Amino acid sequence: MTIGSEDDLEKLKAAGRLVARTLKAMGDALEPGITTRELDDLGRRMLESEGARPAPELTYGFPGATCISVGPDVAHGIPDDTRVQAGDLINIDVSAELDGFFADTGASFAVPPVAARVERLCRDGRRALWTGIRAVRPGASLAAPGRDIEAFARRNGYSLVRTLASHGVGASLHEEPTEIPTWADRSERRTIREGLVFTLEPFLSLGADWVDETREDGWTLGPPGGEPTVQYEHTLVATRRGPVVVTLP
Repeated sequence: MTIGSEDDLEKLKAAGRLVARTLKAMGDALEPGITTRELDDLGRRMLESEGARPAPELTYGFPGATCISVGPDVAHGIPDDTRVQAGDLINIDVSAELDGFFADTGASFAVPPVAARVERLCRDGRRALWTGIRAVRPGASLAAPGRDIEAFARRNGYSLVRTLASHGVGASLHEEPTEIPTWADRSERRTIREGLVFTLEPFLSLGADWVDETREDGWTLGPPGGEPTVQYEHTLVATRRGPVVVTLP
């Protein structure tokens, strides 16, 4: 969507703050022994207590309020009775509708103790996301964030998953512009409009450049080689004063 008024922006920010607080609470609750279903229940309670509706469930009939993927899976994991263990790499994706506006955020969490290379991967996954955010401005190409993210990844010895992309959001969970690349894509010709609402969510990896279904549930995705991969995601608005990130707690 394109933000049309200050009131719309404030409503989007309210949705963004809520999913951000929910993501933080779920990350803080991560510890060995907790199940992904228990984490999802926590997320659902926080969202619904504020009058929000979990977006994956609302939009696609996803069997959970949030997506929780236990490494090497990286996306669309279904919450279940899997118990978190020390050393796990967990991705949590939280999106919701509040007062007619959708916001989407996500992050990867390493449950200690983990290898130093995984700690660096998490740190650099966050850096890669903010590298892309800094490239957002009205009039720039939608390819600009991906170009800068890929340059960062190459400098630091990482690959990028190219089968999962960013997307427009706001009036619905996934909308135009779709398939926004978080890697260098010379074929991308679209332009960032003032007020455009979209996500950035690079998947930074220690070797993977694509993901596939890893289970028969029809949802869960992971790299075929099991390479450690992280995702960090924010919803933002392109403005003349710079990108406004709405998914901060």
